[in-house]
Amino acid sequence: MRYWHGHGHALSGWGIGVMAIGALLLLALLVLVVIALFRYVSRSSRAVPHGPATPGAAWSGAGGPPGPVAGPAPEQLLAERFARGEIDAEEYRHRLDTLRSVNGPGEG
Repeated sequence: MRYWHGHGHALSGWGIGVMAIGALLLLALLVLVVIALFRYVSRSSRAVPHGPATPGAAWSGAGGPPGPVAGPAPEQLLAERFARGEIDAEEYRHRLDTLRSVNGPGEG
């Protein structure tokens, strides 16, 4: 059996180190390319929302696409805070009355 060191192909400690570092750099480059490709594909295949921006609103398409989708109603957010225990029943009722008042919150 032939060995590397006797035939002019000496692979000493430095040669093995350089080869290991080169292999790690190549592996890192490959991983970065795969990540970049994945991000590119996921970004380009993202669905574009269609339809009305808010429930019950109609969009004829004449004025451009609808604006951002509205989030949950303030009363829904308040109910979720109450359900999580962030506010007590008295504060929940007080804030709910404020939201439902004619003047709205912050007025009168």
